[in-house]
Amino acid sequence: MTKFGYRAAAFLLAGAMSLAGWAQAAGQANAPARGDVQAGKSADDGLVIEPAELPLTYARGTYQVQLHARGNYVPVLHWHAEHGALPPGIRLEDNGLLHGSAQRAGEFHFMVVVRDGGQPQQAVQRGFVLKVVEGIMVAWKDLPRVNVNRIEGSVEVSNATADDVDLTFDVKAVAENGRATEIGYQHFPLKRGTMGMALPFGETLPHGGYVIYANVVGEVARRNTIYRQQLQTPRPLQVVVGP
Repeated sequence: MTKFGYRAAAFLLAGAMSLAGWAQAAGQANAPARGDVQAGKSADDGLVIEPAELPLTYARGTYQVQLHARGNYVPVLHWHAEHGALPPGIRLEDNGLLHGSAQRAGEFHFMVVVRDGGQPQQAVQRGFVLKVVEGIMVAWKDLPRVNVNRIEGSVEVSNATADDVDLTFDVKAVAENGRATEIGYQHFPLKRGTMGMALPFGETLPHGGYVIYANVVGEVARRNTIYRQQLQTPRPLQVVVGP
């Protein structure tokens, strides 16, 4: 090979090595670090938090969900919650067990982070919303109203708990002088999963103004748990015709 040929070959070889080096450096620059916290899944898709959503629970009900991860990771996993708040009474263990008994209803937003045993650690995070509803829910179905000399209406009651509940339904009309008159009462077992059961009430009353209070008390004796809900009218209802 001529002297010119040797120089040309060397130049081409150097260029090829430079191009390969540039490609390798670019690849390393675009690959996220293993220790970075990624949203929903790890940088290399090796670690994914499941489930994607949490089942709802009810106030004072037993709750237990095991979070887990799938993909490529180094055992052992460590879990914790940050950025937000778990419902009071619910906690996340280091092994990913989310459990407890929520003390109040609400919608709670928080972030779960899990890290593996690698060096450096692989880490991933996912945002969750945990909804806590009332165990026994009550709402006006037909608002209390005056019908000549009678006040009547109805409520609907729902049982979101995992138990059959011993339910007491009591409605009182309280006059301006403080005298209370029973205008509705029922006592029965409300089956779990019952939604929107209608409970009517009504009674003839003397002339006067009455605030209506609808009280619902549910008891689960074997768990020593009591649920209480109350509705009331914002202002007195006026009965202008006597019985």
